[in-house]
Amino acid sequence: MEGNTSLAGAMKEAGFTQAELAEAVNEYLRLHGYEGTVSDRTVRNWLTGKTRWPHPRQREALEAVFGCTAEELGFRPPAARRPTKPESPVRRRNFLTASTGTAAAVVVPDSRPTRVGTSDVIRLRSGLDTLMALDDNRGGHEGLERAAQAGADEALDKVKLAASQRIRQRLFSLAADYTATAAWSALDARRLARTQQYLDRALYLAGMAKDPVAEMRVWNSYAMLAHQRGQHTQAVDAGYAAQATAITRRDPLFASLAHARTAVGHSNLGDRTGALRSLGYAQEALEKVSFEEPRPSWVAFYGGAELTAITAIVRDRIGDPARAEAASHRALGAIPKQFRRNRALATTRLALAQLHQRDIEQACATASKVFDLMAGHPLPGRMRSLLGDYYRDLITLAPDAGVAQEWGDRFRAEWSRS
Repeated sequence: MEGNTSLAGAMKEAGFTQAELAEAVNEYLRLHGYEGTVSDRTVRNWLTGKTRWPHPRQREALEAVFGCTAEELGFRPPAARRPTKPESPVRRRNFLTASTGTAAAVVVPDSRPTRVGTSDVIRLRSGLDTLMALDDNRGGHEGLERAAQAGADEALDKVKLAASQRIRQRLFSLAADYTATAAWSALDARRLARTQQYLDRALYLAGMAKDPVAEMRVWNSYAMLAHQRGQHTQAVDAGYAAQATAITRRDPLFASLAHARTAVGHSNLGDRTGALRSLGYAQEALEKVSFEEPRPSWVAFYGGAELTAITAIVRDRIGDPARAEAASHRALGAIPKQFRRNRALATTRLALAQLHQRDIEQACATASKVFDLMAGHPLPGRMRSLLGDYYRDLITLAPDAGVAQEWGDRFRAEWSRS
């Protein structure tokens, strides 16, 4: 029996499990006066091909949920039959309008209260994915922060209209993620007081949502905030808190990230043994990861390449600049092109490792590439700070070198443009 790959692909794109798709279809049916009887077994029959042409009302609901025809979802009518009743264009338009963001919720007859359901959750989630793609390319900035705040506000505004307790929790989860995105943008821009406020709020919302993934994300950012403030003991504590979240026991990718973040904290404290031990745990966990599993877009940056980039940071901090340089080269060979900000940060780390080996000319040439990588956009505050660290080390190690003076002139010019 041939499976329905089109439906499977549409579900993956929307982030649906079988149970969640069943809930979305049932929600549509109930909103239009029918009993919602679709179960995860029903969806499994659609996926395996056991059911090749669902009931007309179910087809209508599927088309409304995904915004395409049943045929485009991989369903095929029996040869002797064709669909007899066309879908109501008004009904479908109303449902899709809510999914694409031009209305607050599904439009229903006046006798029914407006309710917020799965389609709204999908739309809000897609907006979050858009913001993360912008962050990957440009880094944190005020426009991204404002958009993330607006997304959190919208999710919270919908909580009181949620069709079920499960939808309420998913809205709280989205609000936590949007708020954590605002926190990350503020952190990347080095607006540290605002970062703290956002993270405190995001941790509360993650608790309301009972969402261990959002909770882990917040603790990961707390560790980075503590690092930016020079509070390295607190950074280690936040790393341990990230390790203690429930998701790290279920998903080794999150466990790996938590251990990697803890390794950075140990290295900043000069704890070589603790840093290398945490890196080892991070690598062991990463080797168990299945990258086929669906995960939120904010963690898409993390994998072998990012762990190698973090390894470069740790190695340089504990006094192994040669190994840090090698790790930076490996990271830059593997970080995907769309993560432009991360590639620029890894390039700066490479320059620092070269500088700490007294390879002044090569280090300055490498550091200059950062400006080319980020051409067209202001340098995020965190990157400016790291380049400032590079410049301070440069003038300490080679205050009279001509190449150092030339690089300093360019750094000041780029800083003023940012």
